[in-house]
Amino acid sequence: MQPRVSYLVGRLDRVLRRRLGEALAPHGLTVSEYTALSVLRARGGLSNAQLARRTLITPQAMNEVLARLVDRGYVGRRADPDHGRIIRAELTEAGRRVLEACDRAVDQIERAMLRGVPASERTRLKDTLAGCVERLGGGLGRPE
Repeated sequence: MQPRVSYLVGRLDRVLRRRLGEALAPHGLTVSEYTALSVLRARGGLSNAQLARRTLITPQAMNEVLARLVDRGYVGRRADPDHGRIIRAELTEAGRRVLEACDRAVDQIERAMLRGVPASERTRLKDTLAGCVERLGGGLGRPE
């Protein structure tokens, strides 16, 4: 009997998170911190709640992630001028630098994972996976 797609995706998630954690550790980041920095690079000025949704963690966990990133100087926070209770997060130059270093490590993992997969199939795989995430309500590309 062939394994279910959900089983294979779950296994990939676990091994990928482990490998990412190992690759990010020398840079002093966790997978959640790297993900938050990556999201902020793509779209700065997000609130804690927006960032939590985009990184698939709870707002409480995101508070802790942001506190660590702010302490290290990787993220700056500013009050939203229109909503006094909302604090926006922005990537700092130091955050950009550590993110670029981590990107190189993540690129190596992705190259190993996709070794032997032709470029056309990589594009198709990425589109298929993004579609799966969307259909299950994962929020890729959803406007805030």
